[in-house]
Amino acid sequence: MAGITQPRPGEHVNANGVWDLLQNMGKMTVFSLCLLLCADLLDLAVGYLTVTIEPLPPVVVGETVTLKCNFKTDGRLREIVWYRVTDGGTIKQKIFTYDAMFNTNYSHMEDYRRREDLVYQSTVRLPEVRISDNGPYECHVGIYDRATREKVVLASGNVFLTVMSPPNNISVVAENTPAPFSRYQAQNFTLVCTAKGGKPAPSVYFKRDGELIEVISYTQTSTPEQGGGSAGVRGARPLISRDLDDTKLQRSLSLLDPEGRSARLNTESPKRESPQRIHTQGQQAHEPSPATEVIPETVVSREFPRWVRNTDPLYYFSHTNIPQSDGSVVVQARLTWTLNPQLDNDALFSCEVKHPALSMPMQTEVTLSAPKGPKLLMTPTRAKVGDTVRITVQGFQVGSSGNEVFPEPLFTWTRVGGRLLDGSAEREGKELILERVPAELNGSMYRCTAQNPLGSTDTHTRLIVFENPSMMKNTQNPNIQHG
Repeated sequence: MAGITQPRPGEHVNANGVWDLLQNMGKMTVFSLCLLLCADLLDLAVGYLTVTIEPLPPVVVGETVTLKCNFKTDGRLREIVWYRVTDGGTIKQKIFTYDAMFNTNYSHMEDYRRREDLVYQSTVRLPEVRISDNGPYECHVGIYDRATREKVVLASGNVFLTVMSPPNNISVVAENTPAPFSRYQAQNFTLVCTAKGGKPAPSVYFKRDGELIEVISYTQTSTPEQGGGSAGVRGARPLISRDLDDTKLQRSLSLLDPEGRSARLNTESPKRESPQRIHTQGQQAHEPSPATEVIPETVVSREFPRWVRNTDPLYYFSHTNIPQSDGSVVVQARLTWTLNPQLDNDALFSCEVKHPALSMPMQTEVTLSAPKGPKLLMTPTRAKVGDTVRITVQGFQVGSSGNEVFPEPLFTWTRVGGRLLDGSAEREGKELILERVPAELNGSMYRCTAQNPLGSTDTHTRLIVFENPSMMKNTQNPNIQHG
């Protein structure tokens, strides 16, 4: 027998020379020899199987995704199964199966309006992906065991599908509104920009008049009940007071009589004119008539602050991310500064949102503006004694910017020279309701004050009450019966 040299590390030992090697080394046992022979035979029986999946770049909601499972084997294919992995890997849900024995494929997602399509055995297409499709997927490949032809040998690969969603809604509101206007004290003001539907969370920033605002980031610790101020916001500087207010309302000419004297606001109970007086004026007896000849009028005034700031404001910025059940994130960004109505009135603020799923930022904008002359509507236009009268704010005089008033105004109703019909001193809301007005309210003046943090404006309107013939007839009926 020819001698056999000891193999170098990494060299393959031929099974035919195992006995010669055993004799030469004197170290291998019969058990070691059996292991070598079994390993050789098992390798020939099973063959090889490898599974790989190409990584996927992030996709946007609505796009089509192809999951491709690559495998190599010298065995006979049994099946290919795709799984969606949920709950951190604890649950694997079948989504598609290819059965090589019968050359058929079927979906396990019939209850979900089957969206998967098998392209070619191991390749699955997901059209119009949703946020809920985000997560890991696994491809399991099975081949027949060469030794028994009954057992199946499995190998698998996995891939993570990242689904992005751009924000579907952004909005800007003023925090803690409606809020009153302060003429004598500076106050902090906060804009809140909310971006919904984004995944991952978008980045949010503010601009003023088209220019990016330099901000100081802070952590918000105050609650809505604590008012508009936020933690970390610098207190207002000492304010400059003025002895005289040059912007105070000038007395309306409509409140002066032809001789230049102040006209009475008719808050006292006017005397009713008799039916005979009405006849002598040439009016029909059945027509309601006014108890006074004064025409309803509207008086508008505006107020501005008595203080000024000589320095540029410091803008403080904070944001919070609120995860949603569908995987998206709601981002709320806050911009807080000390308001200066002289400079901030008619200023354009915009909130912009950047997101990797967007080709360009989303934007929404608001123009800060003080209320300008609320337009009041009184119904009915010819109120009679006993009617229910409604005085409603219909809108505002449009300013130079052409925008509606922002932030939302606070409306307060008062009666000049007296209390309201229900006995209260004032009432809030966009509408004042006077139920079953008596004749004594004829000529009374009502003031609607509309205010927001940028300014205040007053609008006055006079209530004219006409005689009610039906009520007069009812009061006269008993006398007629006795006559």
